[in-house]
Amino acid sequence: MKKPNNVFLIGPMGVGKSTIGRMLAQSLGRPFLDSDREIEAVTGADIPWIFDVEGEPGFRVREERMIDSLTQQDGIVMATGGGAILSEATRRRLQSRGVVVYLKASIAQQFERTSKDRNRPLLQTADPLGRIKELMRVREPLYLETADLIVETSRRGPRNVVNEIVKRLQQLDASQRSTGENKESSHD
Repeated sequence: MKKPNNVFLIGPMGVGKSTIGRMLAQSLGRPFLDSDREIEAVTGADIPWIFDVEGEPGFRVREERMIDSLTQQDGIVMATGGGAILSEATRRRLQSRGVVVYLKASIAQQFERTSKDRNRPLLQTADPLGRIKELMRVREPLYLETADLIVETSRRGPRNVVNEIVKRLQQLDASQRSTGENKESSHD
């Protein structure tokens, strides 16, 4: 059975999910949603404040509910938060309600892109590089398990990544029509 006409971007912080998601949505002529921005809009608070007040578990409950609601739409491109895949229910919903694209970047690239960003509550630690390594140790197997497509973003511009995703979505659609599900990877 063909998946709904949605594209969900997963991956760690700093891989470009929001930037690439906006550009991809524009290329596909679809609305773009960012689950973190939607949580902020509904709560009237930013993500670091929610982490401070409710802790990560409180935030994850909000995130799971928001993603459940957003993924019931059809014809969207959505960027998820880096930890969204920690929820088994969220992983199942993403897989059943759209095509899941794992945007992958090296740990060095993630660190370079996030090291000066104070809006990353999980990196507010004495050793942010060590924290990124630990997050990836836990999360990468979940990203890989959830993804239909894997796209490398390290040392690539967003337009190049978007063009690859569009091409691979077309290939995946053709492949699913003829053979069923197909997990593909890119190692440019």
